[in-house]
Amino acid sequence: MTTQEKLSALRSLMAEHGFAAYIIPPTDPHQSEYIPDHWKTREWFSGFTGSAGTVVVTADFAGLWTDSRYFIQAEEELKNSGIELVKLKIPHTPEYVDWLEENLARGSVVGMDGHVFSQALTLMMKTRFASNEISINCSYDLPGKIWDNRPPISLKEVYEHEIQYAGKSRTEKIALVREEMKNQSADYHLFTALDDIAWLLNLRGADVDYNPVFIAYALVSQTEAILFINEQKIPAGLKEKLEGEGLNLKPYEAIYQYLSELEQGSSIIYSAPKTSHHVSMSIPVLCKKTDTLSIVSQLKACKDATEVKNMENAFTKDGVALVKFFRWLEENLGKQEINEVTLDEKLTSLRAQQKGYAGNSFGTIAGYKDHGAIIHYSATPESAYTLKPEGLLLLDSGGQYLDGTTDITRTLSLGKPTEEEVKDYTLVLKGMIQLSLAIFPEGTKGFHLDVLARSPLWQKGKNYGHGTGHGVGYFLNVHEGPQGITPNAAVNYPLQVGMIQSNEPGFYKEGKYGIRLENLIMVTPHSESEYGKFLQFETLTLYPFEKDLIDTDLLCNEEKGWLNRYHHKVFQILSPHLSKDDNQWLLNKTAEIK
Repeated sequence: MTTQEKLSALRSLMAEHGFAAYIIPPTDPHQSEYIPDHWKTREWFSGFTGSAGTVVVTADFAGLWTDSRYFIQAEEELKNSGIELVKLKIPHTPEYVDWLEENLARGSVVGMDGHVFSQALTLMMKTRFASNEISINCSYDLPGKIWDNRPPISLKEVYEHEIQYAGKSRTEKIALVREEMKNQSADYHLFTALDDIAWLLNLRGADVDYNPVFIAYALVSQTEAILFINEQKIPAGLKEKLEGEGLNLKPYEAIYQYLSELEQGSSIIYSAPKTSHHVSMSIPVLCKKTDTLSIVSQLKACKDATEVKNMENAFTKDGVALVKFFRWLEENLGKQEINEVTLDEKLTSLRAQQKGYAGNSFGTIAGYKDHGAIIHYSATPESAYTLKPEGLLLLDSGGQYLDGTTDITRTLSLGKPTEEEVKDYTLVLKGMIQLSLAIFPEGTKGFHLDVLARSPLWQKGKNYGHGTGHGVGYFLNVHEGPQGITPNAAVNYPLQVGMIQSNEPGFYKEGKYGIRLENLIMVTPHSESEYGKFLQFETLTLYPFEKDLIDTDLLCNEEKGWLNRYHHKVFQILSPHLSKDDNQWLLNKTAEIK
């Protein structure tokens, strides 16, 4: 079916059910960032492949609401589809709700699938629509009725994340959860986020691209821990071990019935933004529901000593692969055909040579020339540019290893850079360094620090349209909360010791080039005085910056000192793992700047 045929079929079903509008979100029942194939409904329906974007269909209009990261991509992918691009003014906001309020008649009914809409978003829409007497019907997955050959829910096997990597056992982690549940006077804790469940139970899977997680729910009480999962996914030996440790296994779909039978008056912790409407509505009305961040999301955000040590190993391995890759690129550019896709394939092959490699942590962004200005560009064989010894290349990539998750962006010039390119690169680098050097009091939140990364660009009337930093999981999701470094004050969880997040300012000149530089940084103690405890960042990523793109006259002495210390650290850590020729190449790349 073409997109226009899908629109026509959906509108027929909407008319049958009396729906004035139907909403198709980019989500699954667990509110995951990366969606299992079975729930990629928005992508299947619209043809738009970006991770953020919601489709709204009425009898005479169809629109995709998405943010500035995807404007260029969406315009291309939605051509001749019958679906219009609607540009979000503020990223990550449901502005389509405003549009529906303004455009639907009083008494209209909006249809949507309550299995994939979060309870938080559903309640917000119900409240907003009430003043116009607009109601919501969450009972029907209408696109599912016209989706032939829909991929089944994955049956890939779950495996154990061994204690040498996990640091704490399942029983220890569950005990930590129960202790905090006591503090919050909770009888139950419902876990719906897939990475929470994987971390809590020291299990990993392969149901989602890039995130080593599996489709499941979990429920913990003071006396019982239950994993709701298709048992075909658990090998016999692992099943016996889990049950021997007291973990009760139930079918995935049994979550609804089990929740409905909870004792009246009991109390349960859950996260409304991470829990689907249908799951939430299964909890009896007379249960006391506490909507808050999951206890596990807070525990796993602060990496412990074992996790930090293992993560450092992962960054070393990743750095080795990057040195080999960038040296290969430099020595083969112009001698063989290299394009944005084969570039990714080569880097992936070099990461795969590292011990414990378990895949990439997200889809590689290899943006050459003007493709670099498409913030979340994803090359295809049809769209891929062939690299030439000229222009800028932006490469954002990461690896999953049993001992950690990596994410790095570097921008390099494949020829002689222009003055404009050098200036913009240096401004971005200055912002990254300023954030890397930050010293801040305990309790500081990411939005307090975001300005440090943007200030050099702001001073020249420039900016970028994405956040500066996201939390990173431990052999889990490359994007992990609850913290972040962003202008959005709603992301207000304090930065704490052990938290790892990205530091990735950028600048994008549409139609010409993109520049982004990214390291992962960890919060560590700095000092304590009569004014309290102060924290700082330690940079974990290990790969140098491009000296031919740096205008050293624009760097202050403090910035030059940071860059030289960082390059010295990169060489000292990586050199024992490299060949003589790789070492000589890296030595040149990390030579001191004046």
